[in-house]
Amino acid sequence: MQYIINYYEGNSDMKRYTSTLLLASLFFAGCSNVGGPSMAASTYERPTPAKEEKFHETMIKVAQSTQSNPNYNRMKLNTPEEKEWFKNLMYRLWDRQITRAQFIAEGTARYPNHKYEFTYIANAYQRY
Repeated sequence: MQYIINYYEGNSDMKRYTSTLLLASLFFAGCSNVGGPSMAASTYERPTPAKEEKFHETMIKVAQSTQSNPNYNRMKLNTPEEKEWFKNLMYRLWDRQITRAQFIAEGTARYPNHKYEFTYIANAYQRY
């Protein structure tokens, strides 16, 4: 152990390499979105009436596009709470309050068997 400490203290290249490695790992950890804060539902900004109307128009187009997709399986949104959650999630995506990746992650966390559907919707909002 003492040999390693003596080698490290006398070797400036090793110090530089270790410092660079440490800085790089801190940089990438700071850029990572894994485990970091995300746009939570508590920070959801409600739509203005004008935005609500534009969002509704886009939502109708996306919904119509799912009907012509044979691979799309409808999610069971049976309760008013589930429907409201889904509408808010779609609005946050449309309004760019969350990214497509966050939309898919939040959706599949609640409906894990519908990754295709959340991905399809996220991509459809890019088209309209």
